[in-house]
This record gives sequence, C-alpha cells and structure tokens, in this order.
Amino acid sequence: MEKDLNTTIENGYTFAAMITRKKTKQIMVGDVAIGGNAPICVQSMTNTDTRNISATVNQIQELEDAGCEIIRVAVLDLDATAAITSIRDQIKIPLIADIHFDHRLAIASMESGAQGIRINPGNIGGPEKLAKVVDAAKAHQVPIRVGVNSGSVEKDILKQYGRPTPEALVASALKNIRLLENLHFYEMKISIKSSDVLNTVDAYRLLSSQTDYPLHLGVTEAGGLIGGTVKSSVALGLLLYDGIGDTFRISLTRDPVEEIRVAYELLRSLRIRERGPELISCPTCGRCQINLFGLAEKVEKYIQTIKTPFKIAVMGCVVNGPGEAKEADIGLAGGNGVGIIFKKGKLYKKVAEEELFDVFIRELDEMNQH
Repeated sequence: MEKDLNTTIENGYTFAAMITRKKTKQIMVGDVAIGGNAPICVQSMTNTDTRNISATVNQIQELEDAGCEIIRVAVLDLDATAAITSIRDQIKIPLIADIHFDHRLAIASMESGAQGIRINPGNIGGPEKLAKVVDAAKAHQVPIRVGVNSGSVEKDILKQYGRPTPEALVASALKNIRLLENLHFYEMKISIKSSDVLNTVDAYRLLSSQTDYPLHLGVTEAGGLIGGTVKSSVALGLLLYDGIGDTFRISLTRDPVEEIRVAYELLRSLRIRERGPELISCPTCGRCQINLFGLAEKVEKYIQTIKTPFKIAVMGCVVNGPGEAKEADIGLAGGNGVGIIFKKGKLYKKVAEEELFDVFIRELDEMNQH
C-alpha cells in the first residue's frame, strides 16, 4: 500500500496524507469536522459524575491539554443534562451526551447544549420517541452517533447469526441506520464495537464496504493500560492502515488522559498524524548506571502538553547512547554522577547527574519556543 508521507503542520499538529483512506460523508460535531477529508479525530470520555460540574470540567481541561478533540459525558438523569450548559461554557472542545434508553435525556441534553448525542436508535423507546429525538436533533443541528456493540445486538439478529458475529454487528448497525434514514435524518456517524479484536476488525471492514457514513472506531471493554493498549492498537491500527475510520477512542480502565497519549502514539506510528514530541528510550542493560525508568517517566509526563513535533531521546549509556539515538533532535544520558545532553548524536552540554533533568527541561522549553 503506497503512502503519501508529505506532511503539513497546522496548529501544532503534523498531518501525513493517507492516500488510500476511504472518503466518507462529512458531518460536524460543533466546529470539528468528522469524515470527508478531515483529519482523523481523537476522542475520549470522562469518568467523573457529570452532575459534578467542577470535577468534570477539570478533567475535560486536562484532556484538552493532552490533545483530546471531542469529549463524551455520561448522562444518567435530568440533573446531568442540566449540567451540560455550565460544562460547555467552560471547555473548548465539542461535547457529546451519551444516552442509554431514555429519549427524554437525549432531548434535554440537546436543549442544554450538547453538540452531539450517542444513542442506539433501536432501544430508545420505540418509533414515536425516536422521532422526537430526531426532531430535536434537526432543530438543534446535532449529529447522532449510532452506537452498536456486541451486548446490544437485537434478539432477532442474534437468533439469525447465533452470537454477536461481525455480520450480526453490521446487520444491527444497518438496521439502526435505516431507522434514522426513514425519518429523513442523515447527520450521523456509526460505531460497532466488540471486546474481541478480530471481530472488531472484521465488523468494521464489512460495515465500511456497505456505508459511506463516517465511522467511529473503538474496542469496547478493552482493559487496563497494557492489555487495553495492545488490543486497541492492534484493532485500530489494522483498520486505520486500511484507510477505515474517521474518529476513534482508545478505551482504557485508566485516567482518560492516558487514552489520548496512546491515541496519538498510534497515529504517529502509522504516520497519519503527529502531535508533540516523540520519545524514544533504551530498554536498559547492565551498562546502565542511572535511574532511567524514573527519568524517562518524568520526561514523558512533562512533554504531554508540548505541541511542537520533535524527537527526544532518554538513554542510559553516556558512551553509546548519543550514537544510538543520533536521529533524535535532543536527548540525555547519564551515569557515574555525570549527565550529558546531546543534539543529533553530538555532545551539547555536560552537567552533574542530579541537575540533568532540570537542565534538560530548560533546553526543551527553549526548543519549544522556537
């Protein structure tokens, strides 16, 4: 598969054109375009109680700093819908209300300012209630995400396929799409999620061949940091490399900021999008005489809010480290009380080991300003 890797920089993000990406219908979630030629969009979901406005706003602002572009909040009751207005006033990115079963919550969320809603049209309360939701979406110019997962497949479809196979997931999605189309509503994106990696990949590939609506990718209930990262990266990496997907969320049982970090590393590894510095570090060996694990973790945490794309190396060996990381724009290494900062593989500055992190951060900040 040929790739056009010519890049352009926009608002601190580097984009690499993926010439085989499927062009889908474009919709708008607030001021963020999804589908068409728009960049693949990174999303997350808060894990705060939406009714706790200050906690929810604080978490969203942390996610914004990390690069989240659309945020979803759980709407459990009418008090949660009422909180949406205040939350929206304090954040910069579009807000999507996540609704299960109750059409009143979907309508109230849009009336309170939600810029998107996520529902399963088939279980929102029947045709009349769905029509009321669609009328509100049209009135407020709000797109709908049709969300189907392996636990929500209709009984008649499960009976036909025996279990939530990829074909069953797609059949459910198409059935729900038709419910909206029959109401003359077309501003939607689709997700079909499974906790099984291969089922997820096969389902999205099949769905992509049968619809031009933009697709939201994800592996549901993926797990913790390691398991969830691996499962999501395998599934979404295969799909994105195929040119499938317009927006996605990495679902982790962790602080949602970690989801954003994983998302951008995935996009970077596929040369699709790049945000902020790339960190490379050695796995350590017997020559390492510095607390490289702690140093790498501190550097990685610090660079999360930097948007400028450059390559950073954290190496454990003063002798071999700079040469092994000569492609890095800037790096550090240390041992035996000595710390060095190098640029493009050449020694730039030597400092005491205990001063290494602080001096290195000052150099990073200077690079980031130019």
